[in-house]
Amino acid sequence: MTRVKRGVLKHKKKKKILKLAKGYRGSKSKNYRVAKTQVLRSMKYAYRDRKRRKRDFRRLWIMRINAAVREHGLSYSRFINGLRLAEIDINRKVLSEIAINDPKAFSKLVDIVKEKISA
Repeated sequence: MTRVKRGVLKHKKKKKILKLAKGYRGSKSKNYRVAKTQVLRSMKYAYRDRKRRKRDFRRLWIMRINAAVREHGLSYSRFINGLRLAEIDINRKVLSEIAINDPKAFSKLVDIVKEKISA
């Protein structure tokens, strides 16, 4: 049986890790052993923060909607409840954009919600 030398595969594996570690400071981008641990850690953070980003944006949209709704004398929860009663299906991202960029349209939405809540 012939002997298998793994030089090519090992070199390819090292190049892949060092390419991912490009831009890290110090030996984390030069030394394979240190770079490997840092890349694994970085990937873990990236995975975690992809989930976290969704949470953070939803919190931001809710804060924006709440601030805009309070100017009209409503709370966020009553506003969302009124939207459900009025059968208006707009997600929070679009609602926050409307609140920032088109205050007149947002005030019309608030008026519709107030009618539904009082009725």
